[in-house]
Amino acid sequence: MPIAKIAPSMLSSDFANLASEADRMIQCGADWLHMDIMDGHFVPNLTIGAPVIQSLRKHSKAYLDCHLMVTNPLDYVEPLGKAGASGFTFHVEASKDNWQELVQQIKSKGMKPGVALKPGTPVEEVYPLLDGENPVEMVLVMTVEPGFGGQKFMPETMEKVRDLRKKYPSLDIEVDGGLGPSTIDAAASAGANCIVAGSSVFGAPEPAQVISLLRKSVEVAH
Repeated sequence: MPIAKIAPSMLSSDFANLASEADRMIQCGADWLHMDIMDGHFVPNLTIGAPVIQSLRKHSKAYLDCHLMVTNPLDYVEPLGKAGASGFTFHVEASKDNWQELVQQIKSKGMKPGVALKPGTPVEEVYPLLDGENPVEMVLVMTVEPGFGGQKFMPETMEKVRDLRKKYPSLDIEVDGGLGPSTIDAAASAGANCIVAGSSVFGAPEPAQVISLLRKSVEVAH
C-alpha cells in the first residue's frame, strides 16, 4: 500500500495570507498542499492560476498538488510547470481526446500526472489512463461535485475507490470533498491514501490534531 499523504485544501485558507497559511499547514503536519484551479467554465467557480502558484512557490518548498477543474488542461501545463507546480491532476471528462499527449507533457515539465473523475463518471473511464504505456500516477476520486468547498461527502463514491484499490494495489488514490473526522474511516477503509481536507482542517481549533487523525485512520486501515 502506498503511504498516507494528507493534503489540506488551500481553497479553505485565508487567500490574503496564502504564504503564511501554507507554512502553518506544513508546520501542522501536512504532506501536500492541495491547490484548486478552476476556470469558470468546467465548473462555475473561478479560483487561482499559475501566477498564484508561482508566488506561493517563492515562499514554500511544499509539494503543490494542483487539481485542474478546467476545460482545456493542455493550456495549463507549460504555465504551471514554469510556476513550480508539483502535481498536475486533470479531469478525465475534459481530456478524452488528448490524454496521452497531456500526460507526456506533464511529465516532461517535471510534474506528477494525475486524473480526476466527478461523482457521476464511471470509474472505468480512467482505466485506459492507468493501463496505457504512459500511465498517470494518481487517481483523484471526487467525493462531492467539483467547484465549491464545504459540500457533504458522498459515500456512494467509495465503490470507485474500492475498485481502483483492488485493481491497482500500489496506486496513489486521492479523495476530495467533505473529508474530515466523521468521514475519513469510510475513505481509508475503501483504500484511499491521499486525503484532501478543507473546512475540517482550516475550521478546526487545532488543525494539527485533525491532520494527525486523518493520517492515523489511513495507516490503521492499510
